[in-house]
Amino acid sequence: MSVFLLFHTGFLAGQGHLSSDKWIEYIEELMQETEDTQRIETLYNDLSYLTDHPFELNHVNREELRRLPFLTDRQIESILTYRAKYGKMVTIYELKNIEELDFQTIDLLLPFIYIGKTAVDNLPFTVNNLLKYGRNELQIRYDQCFQQKKGYRPQADSILEQYPNRKYLGEPFYHSVRYSYLFDNRLQIGFTGEKDAGEPFWNKHHKGYDYYSAHFFLKDMQWLKSLAIGDYKVSFGQGLVISNDFTPSRSAIVAQAERRNNGFRRHFSTNETDFFRGAAATVNIDKVDISLFYSYRKMDAKVENDVFTSFKTDGIHRLVRDKEKRHTVPVQTFGGNIRYLSPDLCIGLTALTYSFGNYRIEPEDKPYNLFYFRGNKNINLGIDYLFKRKGFKIYGETALSENKALATLNALQLTPTSYISFLFLQRYYNRKYQAFYGNAFSQNNNSPQNEQGIYMGLQVVPLPYWKISAYADIFRFPWLKYGIDAPSSGKEYMGQIDYTRNKNFTAYIRYKYKKKEKNVKEEGHSVLILPYTQQRMRIQFVYGYQPAFLFKTSIDAVSFSEEKKDQPAKGIMLAQSAGWKSSSFPLQADIYIAWFHTDDSNSRISSYEKNILYAFYMPSFYGKGIRLAATFRWDITDRLTLFAKIGHTRYNDRDILGTDLEEIEGKEKTDFNGNLRWKF
Repeated sequence: MSVFLLFHTGFLAGQGHLSSDKWIEYIEELMQETEDTQRIETLYNDLSYLTDHPFELNHVNREELRRLPFLTDRQIESILTYRAKYGKMVTIYELKNIEELDFQTIDLLLPFIYIGKTAVDNLPFTVNNLLKYGRNELQIRYDQCFQQKKGYRPQADSILEQYPNRKYLGEPFYHSVRYSYLFDNRLQIGFTGEKDAGEPFWNKHHKGYDYYSAHFFLKDMQWLKSLAIGDYKVSFGQGLVISNDFTPSRSAIVAQAERRNNGFRRHFSTNETDFFRGAAATVNIDKVDISLFYSYRKMDAKVENDVFTSFKTDGIHRLVRDKEKRHTVPVQTFGGNIRYLSPDLCIGLTALTYSFGNYRIEPEDKPYNLFYFRGNKNINLGIDYLFKRKGFKIYGETALSENKALATLNALQLTPTSYISFLFLQRYYNRKYQAFYGNAFSQNNNSPQNEQGIYMGLQVVPLPYWKISAYADIFRFPWLKYGIDAPSSGKEYMGQIDYTRNKNFTAYIRYKYKKKEKNVKEEGHSVLILPYTQQRMRIQFVYGYQPAFLFKTSIDAVSFSEEKKDQPAKGIMLAQSAGWKSSSFPLQADIYIAWFHTDDSNSRISSYEKNILYAFYMPSFYGKGIRLAATFRWDITDRLTLFAKIGHTRYNDRDILGTDLEEIEGKEKTDFNGNLRWKF
C-alpha cells in the first residue's frame, strides 16, 4: 500500500506541468477504426472544451461525469460516494484514496477537473449577475495551404462558361468565428460562422460566411431540465433511433460501449450536417423526464423532378455544382422521449418521424441498396433500458422502423472488483431496418442496418503499474454491401498492455487484427468474394522532465494481405514529438516529426499530431516521405491567447500531390493554422 500511495503522490504532483493528454490517444484510436470523421471531430471538440472549462471536483455531478466516456459507472459512483462521506476534497491528491480509480483512469481524468473556487454557484438570474459572472469567449480561426492547388489556378472565361466546375468559386483559406456566453453552465448562448477553403467569402459569388449557426440553451432550472432554441443535438437510448453523438465502440477502453448522453445538448461545432434546428425541451416530473423536439432545416442534395438519390453531407460549397445542391431538400422532424429514471433502473420510449416536404429519396437501384429507405416519410420507435446493481449492469435498445423491421442491441457489463471489467454485447440489425438518424455500435459505419454480431471486451489491472485490455468482435452482414456482392462476415481482435510508472514515463503496446471480405475481379471480368486481413501494431513511449519537457515516441506498423496476392502490402511510421512549456514566459511549444514508408494506400498509416485549440488533425500517409509540424500557444494576457501551427509534408516518391482540383504540383505541402481567443 505504501508503494501505491507513493506512486500516486508523484503521479498527481505533476498535474501543474505539461500534460501528455491521454484522452487524445483515446480519440486517436477511435479515428483509426471509423470513417465517421465529422462525429470524431465533434467528440474531440466537446472534450477539448471540457479540458478548457474543467469541472470543479467538489461541485461536479453525476450527469457531468457521465460526459467523460472513459469513466465507468462504478468509478463515477465511487467519486460521488467519497465526496458525500468525507466532505469536500481539499486537494487533488485525495483521488489516490478512491480504490476504484486506477492509475490510467486518473491520468485520463485530471485534465477535466480541478479543485478551487467557482465563479458562480447557482446564483439567481438577475441582470447584475448575468453581467458580472457571465463568461464571454470569442474565437477567430484562419487556415491556409501555402501551395496553390489546381482549383485556384486561373482559367479563361470561355473555358469556365463551358466547364464551370474547373475552378473553385472562393478564396483558398478557411475561416471561422465563434462566440459563446456562459452563466454557471445553466445558460449557454452561442454563434458560429464558417467558410471552408474554396468557398466564396467576399466576392461576386457570395458575401459572408457559407455556414451560420446559433443556439440558446438553458438547463437545470428546477422542473425544466433543458430548453434548446436554435441549433442543438439529440441522443436517446443506444442510438438505434436517433443519436448525434459519436458511438463509443472498439477501443482500448474495451468495456465502455454504452451511450450516456440522453437528451439535448447545444450544437456549437462547425459540423454542418449532424444537428437539428428548431426547439427542444425536457421537463422533469418526479422520476420521469418528458422530452419533445421539433426541427426544420434544409439539407444538400441534387434534385431532379422532386427526386434525389442521397444527401450531400460534407458541407462544402466551393463549385457551381455544390451551390446547385445547397439547401435544396427541407427536412422536418418531430420526436419525443419519455424516460423513467432511478438510481438503478432506467426505461425510455423514443418516437420519431421525419419527412422531406414534396421531395422523395430514391437511391439508384443497385443490389446492395435494395433495402435502403425510399420515399417521403419514415417513422422510428424504440424502447431502451438500463438496470444496474453494484458490479452488474445490463442495458440495450430495441427499435422498429415504419416497415416493421427490427433492430436490437443488448449488453451485459460485469465489474466484480475495481480492477476487472467485462462486457458482452450482442447486436442484430435487420437488413430492412431503416433509421435516417440511427447511429449505433456497429462495423457498418455506425449505421444500424444489415448486421449481426457479438462483441466481448475484458479489462484487467493486475498490478499498480499495469493494465491489460482485449476485445473480440465477430460479425456478419446477411445482405450485400457496397463493394461486396454477397453476404459476408468478419472478425476483429485487439490486445493492449499499458504501463504507467509515473507522470514522467508511460508506455503501451497494441496489436489489432481484422479480417473481412470484399469483391476481387479476376481476368474475364468474373468477381469473387475473398477475404482480406489487416494487422496493425503500435508501440508508444511518453517520457519527460517535468515541468518543462515532455517527449513522445511512437512506432506504427501495418500489414494488409489479400488471398490472391503473394505479398502483403506493408507500412511503417516512426514519429517523435516534443513539448516544452516555459516557466518564466507564457509560451508553450510542441514539435512533431514523422518518417513513413508504405507500399500503397491499403497500408496507409494515420498519426495524430497536436493542433490549435478545438481543432483535431490526424492525417493518413502512404508512400514515402516525412512530416514536420510545430504548434505554439502564447498567453498574451490572462484573457487573450494566440494558437498557431505550421505543418510541412515532403514526399519522395511522387511529383504530384492530391487529386482533381486539390492537386498540387510538386513534392511538398505546407499548411498554416491560427486561432485567436479572447475571454471577457
